[in-house]
Amino acid sequence: MKKIAFQQVDNTGISIFRILFGLLLLLEGFGAILTGWVKNVLVTPEFTFSFIPFPFLQPLPGYGMYFYFIALGILGCAIMLGYRYRLAMIGYGILWAGVYFMQKTSYNNHYYLMLLLCWIMVFVPANKRFSLDAKRNPDIRSNHISRWVYILIIAQIAIVYTYAAIAKLYPDWLDLTVPNNILARLRRNPHIGWLFAHKFNAYAVAYIGIFYDLLIVPALLWKPSRRIAFAISVFFHLFNSIVLQIGVFPYMALSFSVFFFPPETLHRVFRIKNQVVYRAKEILVPKNYKTILTVCSIYLIIQVALPVRHWFIQDDVLWTDEGHKLSWRMMLRSRQGSLNIWIENKETGERERYNYSKVLTPKQARVMVANADLIWQMTQRIKKEKGPDYAIYVDSKVSINGGRFHRFIDPEQDMAEVKWNHWGHNSWILPSPKSYK
Repeated sequence: MKKIAFQQVDNTGISIFRILFGLLLLLEGFGAILTGWVKNVLVTPEFTFSFIPFPFLQPLPGYGMYFYFIALGILGCAIMLGYRYRLAMIGYGILWAGVYFMQKTSYNNHYYLMLLLCWIMVFVPANKRFSLDAKRNPDIRSNHISRWVYILIIAQIAIVYTYAAIAKLYPDWLDLTVPNNILARLRRNPHIGWLFAHKFNAYAVAYIGIFYDLLIVPALLWKPSRRIAFAISVFFHLFNSIVLQIGVFPYMALSFSVFFFPPETLHRVFRIKNQVVYRAKEILVPKNYKTILTVCSIYLIIQVALPVRHWFIQDDVLWTDEGHKLSWRMMLRSRQGSLNIWIENKETGERERYNYSKVLTPKQARVMVANADLIWQMTQRIKKEKGPDYAIYVDSKVSINGGRFHRFIDPEQDMAEVKWNHWGHNSWILPSPKSYK
């Protein structure tokens, strides 16, 4: 294992990935401002639903979040150029972690993947080639890197795609309920709706999605199928980008391809001249090799374990959403909800309805009413506002994948008194119905 991990390989792939990744981070920073995402998600709301362990993470006041994302864009540019790379990468990783854990109404698996890649890249010497750092300090120049870097990143990519495929193996995906829901939105588009009119499209979305996620990494690793797999990837991700409009992820996914092609191909495709391809295959074992191997192993074990935790939590994750996040369960379901929150005076027994629409944006309210963790956070906020003399009850119903509405939370439970169970089932969430339809 030691010899494999620390065998030196050409670093063209990781160097090009740093440039592409930095460009995408730059676009994410400035693009979030230009598209209105920062305004709608972080500036306009009175508060955000942060991840439960981090209630103190709230957006900066005034124009603070605009400057925050400008800083992200500048750091992305520095990463792309390889200027003070390690410092820029740490800065972006910290700031992006703040954004990620600060809000859940726009939760996205792609944001989570960006966070993981940022921190992987912090520890990877990706600035030894094609960088301003190498130009400023020729002593760091090198055309090789330890193989463990490529193994770690490819393993991360494989984990993402494999769990994405496994998650689709459930009834509402296989019977085309979810694919048809996705296509229904596309069919309403006056410009491209006609492309998705045929019922065959639902089968294509369902089964091509499964097989692509399951097979793309092995197909890219295997030389005879690599070019075909890459061509399919280009079509698949450009289709997702244009039709589904899911941000920078399709281009990030395409940038992973540099880890699968030999350096000679990368030199030819990217027109890299006057650069020598490294072929010596030396084995350079650093003094801290045990630490490197241990940390990488623990990291990958955690990445394998997190997506399966919902199998050990009572009831169906599709209903409870417990264990859904950090699990690569992408575009698997839709949730709609209806919610009334009642505040009861413990002394008089009088009840009044709490108008949460006054403190939430329409998007926040739409997401909150269908998700137990956000409902709990809302009730805890009301508890702080009203004090200990009031009980809080909710009348909540949820629809999964466009099915019937079913009662979601125990209406007899005083939500002011319950605590959130981070690792297990919250018993005040009612059992899932026998059928969501």
